[in-house]
Amino acid sequence: MKSGSKKKRTKQGPLLLLSFNLFIVMVGIGLVIPILPFYVEKFNANAQTLGFLVAVFAFMQFLFSPVWGKLSDKIGRKPLITIGLLGFAIAEFIFAFATGLWMLFISRMMAGIFGSALMPTAMAYVSDVTDDKSRGQGMGTLGAAMGLGIVVGPGIGGWLAEYDLSYPFMFAGIAASIAAVVSVIFLPESFTKEQREALGHEPRTSQFEKYKTALSSPVGFLLILVFIMSFGLANFQSIFAYYALERYGYGPQQVGLIILFVGVVGTLVQGVGVGRMTRWLGEEKVVTIALIISAVGFVIMTLAETFVMVIVTASIFFIGNSLLRPSLNSLISKLAGTRQGMIMGLNNSFFSLGNVAGPIVAGTLFIWNIHIPYLFGATVMIVGLVATRIWIAKKAKHIVGISHS
Repeated sequence: MKSGSKKKRTKQGPLLLLSFNLFIVMVGIGLVIPILPFYVEKFNANAQTLGFLVAVFAFMQFLFSPVWGKLSDKIGRKPLITIGLLGFAIAEFIFAFATGLWMLFISRMMAGIFGSALMPTAMAYVSDVTDDKSRGQGMGTLGAAMGLGIVVGPGIGGWLAEYDLSYPFMFAGIAASIAAVVSVIFLPESFTKEQREALGHEPRTSQFEKYKTALSSPVGFLLILVFIMSFGLANFQSIFAYYALERYGYGPQQVGLIILFVGVVGTLVQGVGVGRMTRWLGEEKVVTIALIISAVGFVIMTLAETFVMVIVTASIFFIGNSLLRPSLNSLISKLAGTRQGMIMGLNNSFFSLGNVAGPIVAGTLFIWNIHIPYLFGATVMIVGLVATRIWIAKKAKHIVGISHS
C-alpha cells in the first residue's frame, strides 16, 4: 500500500477489536459509578471530595489528550492504545488497594492521564482504517461500544460490590490488562512508519499555542461544538439523580432503570443509526438535526410528569446526543488532514473540558431552581445550532487543514 495515496477501504476486523478495547475500558469506568460514593466513605470523605475525584479525572484528560494524540502521530496508534490500557489498569489496581485518600487521587489522576491516551488514538485509528464514506459509521461503532460499556458497567459493579467494595476496581484492572495483551498480539498498526515520516518535523509549540492554532483553524468551530455537546451531556447526567429525587421522589433503582434504558437507546442509535444517516444526509445535516433533538429533549424533560414520560424525554435527549458526537468526530476527522492524532487529541481535550464545566454549572443552577440546568442546557444547544448554521453557510470551499496552520 502506498502511503498517503488512496483512502483505504474500511477494515472491519481492526475496528471491531478496537471497539472491544474501548468497551472494556468503559465497563471499567461505568462499573465504579454506583459504588464510588460508598467507597470513599471508607476514608471518611464527603460529597465535596467525591466531586474533586470526578473532576480531577476529567481535568487530567483535558491536559493530556493533545499530548497523547500528537505522540500517536509520531510513534503510531498501537503503542499508545497499549500504554493507555496498561496505565488505566494500574490506576484501577491502585484504587482497589488504596490505604489512604491520597492514593485515590493518585489513581484518578493516572486513570485520567492514561485513559486520555485511548480516546483520541482510537478515533485517529478509525480515521486510518475507514474511507470518507464510512467514517461516520466507524465513529458510530466506536461510540456504540463505549455506550454499551457504560450501560453494562454499573450492573457488574453493583454485583461485585456486594462481595467487596474493592472487587469492581480489581475487575476493571484485570479487564484492561487483558485488553492490553489482546492489543499487543492481535491489533495491527494502522499508521505506518512511512506515513509517520511523511508528516515531517513539527516545530515545538506550547500547549496554549496549540489551542490557539486549533481554534483559528477550519476545525476550530467544531471543537467548540464538541465542548458544547460535552457540556450539555455532563449538565444532564450530573444532576439527573438529584432532579429525579427532588421532583419525582425516585430512588437509585428507578434512576438506574432510566439510565439503563436511555443507555441502550443511545447505543443502538450510535451503532445503527449514525452510519446510515451520515451516508444519507452528510455529517453537517446530522449535526444540525442532533442539536435540535438535544435542545428539545432538555425542554420537554421539565414537562414530564410520569415515569414513562421521564424515560421518553430522557431518551429523546440521548438520541440527539448519540447522533451528535460520532457525526462531529467524523466531520473533524475529515477536516484534520494528516494530523489525525493531534486533532483527535484536541477533540478529546475539549470534550473533557465540557465534563469539568458541566457539573459545576449545573450544580450551581440547580440550587437556584431545579429546572434551570435543563433550560440552560437547551439554550446552549440552540446557540450551538444557530452558530452551526452560520458556520455551514460561510464554510470555505477549499479547506486548509490545521497541519498547514
